[in-house]
Formats: sequence, structure tokens, C-alpha cells
Amino acid sequence: IHAATMVTAGVYVTCRMGALFLAAPAAMTTVAVVGALTALFAATIGLCQNDIKKVLAYSTVSQLGYMMLAVGVGAYTAAIFHLMTHAFFKALLFLGAGSVIHAMSGVQDIRKMGGLGRHLPWTHLTFVFAGLAIAGIFPFAGFFSKDEILWLAFNQNPIYWVIGVAGAFLTAFYMTRLYLMVFRGAERFDDETRSHVHESPRVMTVPLAILAVLSLVGGWIGFPAAISPGIPNFMNRWLGPVFGGHGAAGDHGAAYGHGLEVGLMLLSMFVVIFAIFLGWVFYERRPELPGLLAGRFQQAYGLIVRKYLVDELYGKIILAPYYALCRGAAWFDRWIVDGAVNATGYLTLGTSYTSVGIDTYIVDGLVNLTGYVIRGTSWVLRRLQTGIVQSYATAMVLGIFILVSVYLLATGP
Repeated sequence: IHAATMVTAGVYVTCRMGALFLAAPAAMTTVAVVGALTALFAATIGLCQNDIKKVLAYSTVSQLGYMMLAVGVGAYTAAIFHLMTHAFFKALLFLGAGSVIHAMSGVQDIRKMGGLGRHLPWTHLTFVFAGLAIAGIFPFAGFFSKDEILWLAFNQNPIYWVIGVAGAFLTAFYMTRLYLMVFRGAERFDDETRSHVHESPRVMTVPLAILAVLSLVGGWIGFPAAISPGIPNFMNRWLGPVFGGHGAAGDHGAAYGHGLEVGLMLLSMFVVIFAIFLGWVFYERRPELPGLLAGRFQQAYGLIVRKYLVDELYGKIILAPYYALCRGAAWFDRWIVDGAVNATGYLTLGTSYTSVGIDTYIVDGLVNLTGYVIRGTSWVLRRLQTGIVQSYATAMVLGIFILVSVYLLATGP
């Protein structure tokens, strides 16, 4: 979902900002260069990946590079056109990969597959359609959108065309590798896996068939004028008003004739077919060749397998400072923010405990002492005020005796 959002939003939003890019030629050049290099760079990574989903993921990044190359040369319609055709065959590839993974009970390593074409006929056939479409074989959808981008890029700068064709060569090669290692050759999975390998249910094969048809005919709405003068390019007619007349194929090809365009199409087609043939030689005719090359160029092979250390560099340059910032923020939150809150709570509790102590030992003590004094006085008074006359007379006599005694002692003989 995130990858689809990235492709859709990135290409679409950049095309919609075309008016701003047209006013900034340096920005256009930057987009074109980054797009062309991305198409080539990601394709080289896809050459050596062994996870079926990673091969397709880096293929997506590479195709995104083609779309951005089109944006960089002002071919906005071609960018959206390739975005549309790419949706057909890339969805087919990912759904086909899901069908393979489902049949293999979760196995994604293509080195543990092989010979699945005999077990998964529908997945196999539709995967072939998708592979031919992404490679740009006529008349599949990818041919029309990819070659339109290459042609318009050539009109801007022939170097863009060379890089784009190199990326197409690598795309055809690694897709041939993927196809042969998954569906052809000897079975490289164990007997337990073989016992339950089966074609996917209709809920998966029917969408595969629909996407296969779209991968074949989805590009026919954008026939180039060089090979079909009488067939209108519906894609350019439809999107031309959206981009204010910019970005259509006819706006870029005035400098060269249709003969050169057809020649470049044939040349790129020959390069793609040669890449497919080379992939067949490497992974079916002479399967020992990849191992020999990997052993001879160990450092280069290891660098590509590790994706040019992009993940490691990203981890050190982006993730490490980010995690350090997160740890600092967590420390500040724990010891400063939470500390201030906790200190306030402790101060409140301490004040409460002090107040409780004063109330318990001082205030309550005074109240209790006063109560004891009152009760003692009451006890004494209750003993004196009995209401008995004899007791009062006795007390008077005793009092007189005490007073006389005190007087006599004080005055002396």
C-alpha cells in the first residue's frame, strides 16, 4: 500500500506541479537526472535479489525512475501513461508472486523454487504476460509507455535515452532470471513442499487473468504516431487539456522525424530481446555462469547483493541521529517533564503528611488535653456538689479547722 501510494502520489503531484517546473529549468534537469539514475540504480539491485518480493519491489523503484525521467523532460502525459500501464503489469507481478508464495506455503526465496510452471499453469501464463509487458515487448502495454518516455527523453538529451535503454536491458534480464528460477528448470524444493504445491483458487486466478489482458491491451490507447498515423493517441488527447497543452508526445518530437523514432524503438526492442536471450543463457542454458561471475567479481557482486549499502548508510546517516534524538527526548520527558510532575506530587504528599502530623499530635493533643482537664474538673466538682447537708457541714468544719491551724502556725506562740 505504501509503495503504491508513493508511486501514485509522487508522480501525480509532480505532474500537477508541471507549470512550476517549466518555470525552473534547473529543477526540471534535476528531476530528469535523478529519475534516469534511479531507473538504472534500482535495476542493478534487482539483478541479484533472491526474495521474489524484493525483486519486484526494486523493479517498482526502477519504473518510478522512468516516470520521473518523463516528468523531468516535461512529458507529463507519458509519465501518467506509464503510471497507468505499470499499474496493470506490476499488480499482475505482485499478485502472481503472491500466488507462488501461497503455493509454496510462505517460501519467498527463488533459489528454493523452480519448475513451478508445471504446478501453477494459470499463474505461470499470466506471469509471462507481466514479464513481457514490463520488459517492453510489442504489443504489450509496457512497450508503448516506456518507448514514449525514451523517445521524448531522447529529444531532450540523448544521454537520457542511453540510460533508459540500459535500465530496460537490466529490467528484461532480471525479469527473465526471476521467471526462469521460479517457473522453469528443476524443482529445488523438498518433497513435503511438493506434496502440497497447487494452483491458487479462482479468487486469485481470475484477477490474474484480468490483469494479464490489461497488461496486453492497456497500452493500445497510446499508439505513437510514428507507427500508427491513422490511430489517434487517446492518452494525449485526454490528458493534454489537464496539463495546458504541455507534456504530449507531439510537443516534443518536432526536432526529429518519425523515421528516427521507429529506429530507436527497434533498437530498444533489440536490446530488450538480447537481454532476454542473455538471461536464458545464464539461467537455463548455462546455469553455472552466474556463480562463476559472482566468484570472479566478488566485491561488485557483494556490493549489489547488499544494495550498495544503502540500508547501512541510511541507518547511520538518518536513523542513528533520529534514534539519538528520540533517546534525548525520552530522557527529557522522563527526568524533566515527568520529574517536575512527580516532584510536585511528592511536595503535595509531604505537605499533606506534615499537615496530618500537626493535626494529629498538636491540635488533637490540645483538644484531648482540654477534654481531660474539663473531665477532671467535672469529676472533682461532682464529688463536692453532692446535695447532702451533712457533707457540706463536715466540709465547713474541716475548712474552719484548716484555717485556724494555718493561722496559729503563722502567728506562733
